[in-house]
Amino acid sequence: MNSLRLATRGSDLARTQSGAFAAALLSATGRSSELVIVRTQGDRVQDVALAEAGATGLFTAEVQKAVLDRRADYAVHSLKDLPAEQVAGLRLGAIPSREDGRDVLLVRPEAHEPGREPLPLKPGAQVGTSAARRGAFLRALDPQARPALLRGNVPTRVGRLAAGDYDAILLAAAGLNRLGADLSAFVVVRLPYEVWPGAPGQGALAVECRADDDTTFALLRRLHDPTAAREVEAERALLRALGGGCGLPLGARAETLPDGRLRLHAAFGPTPDRPAAPPLARTRVEGDDPVELAAAARDRLLAGGD
Repeated sequence: MNSLRLATRGSDLARTQSGAFAAALLSATGRSSELVIVRTQGDRVQDVALAEAGATGLFTAEVQKAVLDRRADYAVHSLKDLPAEQVAGLRLGAIPSREDGRDVLLVRPEAHEPGREPLPLKPGAQVGTSAARRGAFLRALDPQARPALLRGNVPTRVGRLAAGDYDAILLAAAGLNRLGADLSAFVVVRLPYEVWPGAPGQGALAVECRADDDTTFALLRRLHDPTAAREVEAERALLRALGGGCGLPLGARAETLPDGRLRLHAAFGPTPDRPAAPPLARTRVEGDDPVELAAAARDRLLAGGD
């Protein structure tokens, strides 16, 4: 039986998480996969912040096109990179079990100030990031910190911190965990959802196939996690309700409570169309329906938060 063709970016993280999914699919279905490496606009444009790169789907559009053009049978993405709306001709085959969805602050020891809340940084620390959300949260929670542009793959970013180019950097815990990154030289601060929620869908993978490919869809569905998918649905419904886009300074994390209801933590930074907005609006809402929960969170955030 022929191998399935799996479209993915060529970064260390993309290859690692795609390879892990392919191994799980082989174990569950007996079908092997071969990687089809695709270079995206986000990979090519490295000298500006993500919000300034000027397009949606910076890390996904070319990968999706490979599936639509039948150069690949399915694609594995970091779900937080996907545009809020489903691309025509594709469908979501699986959201596998989720990794840690938190952000991590990596701090050089000499820039670490224990006990300083909410971020244990020495005043004036230069913090590397490229995401609008992280920059907005940093400015709101530590006005003395200095956000500085940091692009590149995970090993490159960690290497620049080790070289002393920054006092600290912000990264997704999921990527560090999947790569098994050596962080022993740094102080590792895992930021709680209540204070600093990750991007909608952070820590989750999204696996897409063509809308008309029922055979591949059925295979991918074997690795679908309904609990993770329901949580992500609430987070991405909030993203859509607020206008979508990776340039939105929005953090959202849903969790499933013991009684089956969802709790959605969200935080929203200022945007150009909200000049009077607080530095960081926060809310926490609970309910059964992901879309209704997102609508309630949107209303509270736009009203200035709880």
